[in-house]
Amino acid sequence: MPRLVMKFGGTSVADLDRIRNAAMKVRREVERGFDVAVVVSAMAGKTNELVGWVDRTAQFYDAREYDAVVASGENVTAGLMALTLQEMGVPARSWQGWQVPMLTNSSHGAARIMEIDTTRLVQKFGEGLHAVIAGFQGVSPEGRITTLGRGGSDTSAVAFAAALEAERCDIYTDVDGVYTTDPRITKKARKLAKISYEEMLELASLGAKVLQTRSVELAMRYKVRLQVLSSFDDLPGTLVCDEEEVLESRVVSGIAHSRDEAKLTVLGVPDRPGIAAAIFGPLASGGVNVDMIVQNIGADGRTDMTFSCPVDEVPRAVKALEETRDAGEVKYVRLDIDENVSKVSIVGIGMRSQAGVAHRMFEALAADGVNIKVITTSEIKVSVLIDRKYLELAVQALHDAFGLDKAS
Repeated sequence: MPRLVMKFGGTSVADLDRIRNAAMKVRREVERGFDVAVVVSAMAGKTNELVGWVDRTAQFYDAREYDAVVASGENVTAGLMALTLQEMGVPARSWQGWQVPMLTNSSHGAARIMEIDTTRLVQKFGEGLHAVIAGFQGVSPEGRITTLGRGGSDTSAVAFAAALEAERCDIYTDVDGVYTTDPRITKKARKLAKISYEEMLELASLGAKVLQTRSVELAMRYKVRLQVLSSFDDLPGTLVCDEEEVLESRVVSGIAHSRDEAKLTVLGVPDRPGIAAAIFGPLASGGVNVDMIVQNIGADGRTDMTFSCPVDEVPRAVKALEETRDAGEVKYVRLDIDENVSKVSIVGIGMRSQAGVAHRMFEALAADGVNIKVITTSEIKVSVLIDRKYLELAVQALHDAFGLDKAS
């Protein structure tokens, strides 16, 4: 029998009515002849509630017990989904991560998947029993419950699809696919029928919230075909797949944005080998997620180093840089901070072979009076840092400039 993995996020299983709605979609795929493995998140808001309970119980908690508590949300959903499917006449049972087992390392709260032993799952498929698996969790070599961190249920679903050699992994969420940009910013945003792994990975890392970066990386590595679908509307979704399957040959496929960014410039840094490592090493140790980096060397032989990071990480960045300066490791003159910037990016596999894409982007922004502060590029993306007040204007201008409202 062909196998299918179906993943339902927190909003899709937020209450018993929504669990029943999701179960009806599962039953439909069972009736089509699939062996189905359902991967579920905790009910919407439940994980945050459980985390809050841990924080109020112990300020400096044991990470192993933290995982034991927060993983319980998915266990409840899995049991309720299995019961609902049984009531609908679909033979099903629930599986917790340790029962499969999904083997991870011992990094509690941010575990990495090492191996999935599908022997028992496949055996139960052979007995006509469908699986409902608690996402987000596994088991460490020490036999302790682990959790996979942010986006863990999506990552679980893709991992199971790879391990089971499923035909597809369907991700059901509160949106009905991947759009050319955020529909809340422009009504001209258009749903994509297909998008390549590389494009989806860039969009996810640049601020698109539809799929977590880690799950897309896993799908690309193991060639798992992903489909993003709405839990609430029976509409065609978006297929994330190999580049060869994408018929639309656009230069730019989508516009991503990250609203709450900050720009920091370390002025008057000595120009010597190792200076970048001396700056960014402490930032990494301080947990600062550095993104765009630009270095300028002045005539006086000193360097200005500019980088961006999420605005809520600025205090950690300042602390790390000041400690580095006070220790005498990097004697910079001044630190300038701008907390009112946003990042806007264009993404498209067609950029590999098309000249003039960056110029077209810069020209469109200039025409609407949007000033660019920082630029970075990769093979299939161009990102710019701009004043936050121009974010919506910039997204709309670029969407129009590259004709993303028109089907190919």
